[in-house]
Amino acid sequence: MSTDAADTAGTVAQARELHERLDRPNVFVKIPATPEGIPAIEAMIGEGRNINITLIFSLVRYGEVIEAYFAGLERFAVAGGDLSTVNSVASFFVSRVDTEADRRLPAGHPLRGKVAVANAKLAYQLFKERHSGARWEALAAQGARVQRPLWASTSTKNPSYRDVLYVEELIGPDTVNTMPEETIRAFQDHGGVRGDTVAQEVKQAHALLADLAKAGIDYDDVTETLELEGVQKFADSFTELLDGVAGKREALTAA
Repeated sequence: MSTDAADTAGTVAQARELHERLDRPNVFVKIPATPEGIPAIEAMIGEGRNINITLIFSLVRYGEVIEAYFAGLERFAVAGGDLSTVNSVASFFVSRVDTEADRRLPAGHPLRGKVAVANAKLAYQLFKERHSGARWEALAAQGARVQRPLWASTSTKNPSYRDVLYVEELIGPDTVNTMPEETIRAFQDHGGVRGDTVAQEVKQAHALLADLAKAGIDYDDVTETLELEGVQKFADSFTELLDGVAGKREALTAA
């Protein structure tokens, strides 16, 4: 199997194969939100397949993901497909944004630990804006489901930050939060629910990203760096898994 996130045709073939081999209505295949992954996402949605779009860091890329979802749904509708059977989530990565932004900001800078939440809140606003209006209403009338934002990488990497920061601040309708076990336990113990926090302080979020640019930090470079690193980490993990399986197979064959 290929681990190349820059291979559109290979991604399409692999996603199709996985869906057909597993053949379950609740299966989601992950496709990374790379430039080459965007057309693969549209193609698979266009075939009525459930897709989890992963490794989204920037607002621009998220907009492309939503467009791919809508265009795929429209293709599926033209082909006579039932839009109500198609599900998708857009995995927007959170804490890694703070990790990379903090690395570039000087110690004690007031923006440290705040960029990730602001970025996610603006992504949620984009989700709401795009899932409204005539185009979306036409799709919804045919049974289309919203492509829910999924908050990924929500464990707190910096121990000086609140350990439920990326949970408490991103609560809202139609969202999913994939928490590791330690974050789940922390939230059960001392997490707070203050309403739809992901929809609050949006103006401040816009101002914060403007302040980031004033501080000399290139938002586009931060998110591009994270995308490239994320793809490499996923590829390395997959290669390690395949190597492990191959090693076990050889050991069993020898035995």
